[in-house]
Amino acid sequence: MSNDAVLKLVDRFKQNRVQFIDFCRSLSEEELERDVPDSTYTVKDFVSHLGTLDPALTQQFDALAAGRAEEIGRREDGEPFDIDRYNDALVAERRGWTLDRILEEAAQNREQFLAALAKLMNEQIGQTMRFTGDNKRPPADVTFEVFLKGLTRHDAIHVADMVKALPERSEDPAIKQWINDVVVQWYQKAMAGPATR
Repeated sequence: MSNDAVLKLVDRFKQNRVQFIDFCRSLSEEELERDVPDSTYTVKDFVSHLGTLDPALTQQFDALAAGRAEEIGRREDGEPFDIDRYNDALVAERRGWTLDRILEEAAQNREQFLAALAKLMNEQIGQTMRFTGDNKRPPADVTFEVFLKGLTRHDAIHVADMVKALPERSEDPAIKQWINDVVVQWYQKAMAGPATR
């Protein structure tokens, strides 16, 4: 069994996170507090979101490594997992935090996330998983590898959201190149408009 495909994903996650942290650290307090258009989040809220999702995914990776393919955040009471409610609650809890504190937590969560991901084998990520959907996208069955390839772009996806509140940053060549990605652009289109549920 091999995990070369997994290790390539680990490297992609690392590269994107370094770029994301550099971007966040370049922002002023005023920029961090700006409201993001067509969102209930501020710029800093998106930083919190990217730091707080990793533990739920780490749990999913650990389950998959142990031979149990589970839905992310599967609830013991059988109720469907609501990713939007989960994200919003964690972000709200961190609204008074400094950027340093948010990034410190994110770094710890990401270290565990990457360690859990690196334990998986190529065959395991080839399994089908259930994406539970969110307030803009319906549930769907996808291979775990396809899900992970999209997830490697999660930082860039939300930088694309953040720059909506930072028009002076949107023309930065490095940022433009980073978010000018087919998956990032697809996600931005998919998430435009009102919630569907």
